[in-house]
Amino acid sequence: MSIDWRGVMPAVTTKFTNDDQLDFENFELNIEAQLEAGVHGIVLGGTLGEASTLSDEEKSELTQGTVQIVSSKVPVLINIAEQTTKAAIAAAQKAEVDGANALMMLPPMRYKADARETVTYFKEVANNTELPIMVYNNPVDYGIEVTLEMFEELLACNNIEAVKESTRDISNVTRIRNEFGDRLKIMTGVDTLALESLLMGADGWIAGLVCAFPKETVAIYELQKAGRIQEALEIYRWFLPLLELDINSKLVQNIKLAEVATGIGTENVRAPRLPLVGKEREHVLGVINQALQNRPQLPDYKKHLV
Repeated sequence: MSIDWRGVMPAVTTKFTNDDQLDFENFELNIEAQLEAGVHGIVLGGTLGEASTLSDEEKSELTQGTVQIVSSKVPVLINIAEQTTKAAIAAAQKAEVDGANALMMLPPMRYKADARETVTYFKEVANNTELPIMVYNNPVDYGIEVTLEMFEELLACNNIEAVKESTRDISNVTRIRNEFGDRLKIMTGVDTLALESLLMGADGWIAGLVCAFPKETVAIYELQKAGRIQEALEIYRWFLPLLELDINSKLVQNIKLAEVATGIGTENVRAPRLPLVGKEREHVLGVINQALQNRPQLPDYKKHLV
């Protein structure tokens, strides 16, 4: 089993009702907007998806619901972020039963595993599922870096196919490509380095602000892919103040507020998160409103969609 690791894959937010239940009505509204814009996959249960607050039952319900909504138009990925190898294997196998097409997988949570432990953790999960795996390499936020030497060992597992590259080191895209060629697909995971990473050879973009601005995000990817770099750059320059809302501890609240502004989401978050208030809220709304006032007219990017 394999998927096409390319294009824009939104790390979607999880929608909640006013009484803190899964809100599939607003979730479907957002997913349909993503599909209409031309995204290439849907990633569930990441940081933006408030994964740490979701029960196993909710993750399962979310996966099954998303599979039904997308109806095989694009692959559905679910994030694995567990504290034990046993729990990670169980989560991967449940995702397979629920209909997920692939996994995004973080190193062990809480415990700072060393290189040997981290490699063993990934391998144990890979050897106990048929689903393709994208390793989420984010040492800035999660404290463990998956190095090139570690990937050399991991690629012995045929279903470890991609990396979500979030080291913030733009040259790492080139290092990975030089070392592994096309064997390890590269999905950039930092919104504020997205175009730079794509131009350096990344295959795609696991995106955040796409949750509120799907067409602009896909347009940047498709235009640069078609060699229309200047057009992509103009949109990206407009987008950057919004993209910076993603590299912030309140990224969930920020992006959900942006979803409200574009009419494809709600502001409901799950405690301990709370909606933004005061000057913090005013600042984020200012960034969003400024962007909406200057929202670019997009060129016809869809003719490049495959």
